[in-house]
Amino acid sequence: MNIEIIKVEIKDLLQLQKIATQTFIETFSEVNTEENMRKYLEENLSLDKISTELKNKDSEFYFAIINTDIIGYLKINFGNSQTELKHDNTVEIERIYVLKEYHGKKVANVLFEKALSISKHKQANYIWLGVWEENPRAITFYRKQGFVGFDKHIFVLGDDKQTDILMKLVL
Repeated sequence: MNIEIIKVEIKDLLQLQKIATQTFIETFSEVNTEENMRKYLEENLSLDKISTELKNKDSEFYFAIINTDIIGYLKINFGNSQTELKHDNTVEIERIYVLKEYHGKKVANVLFEKALSISKHKQANYIWLGVWEENPRAITFYRKQGFVGFDKHIFVLGDDKQTDILMKLVL
């Protein structure tokens, strides 16, 4: 299976919103209320919000593609675009999402390798991320990559305050 990674551009806005929405729903809809999911999608994955993120020079998005099908994506942040730490010498992986039908096929690994490559190129001291404490699949994935927990923060989904584990990988 040949997975191609390409940088997302503003012309790809609709495809990015589609994959972001689909993967978020696949990942979290079974364990969250419909109302909270709807509110989150409206506030965080609207065309306006994604367009603003795409235009931000300190954020980058990448698609994972097989043939011509977009099967996952990555969002990384630098400097002030990071959601928490905002250090110049760190990189945040804000999102790695893969369509459910491609879970277990190493797509997340390829996206992670892209993030790692960019982080090394930027001479980051470490990569960090937040992962929901109720997402054991993702936690296991990041631990296998060498990430360790270092803190927690609250992630609000609709009206539900959820705890994310903050993890980092020292480079």
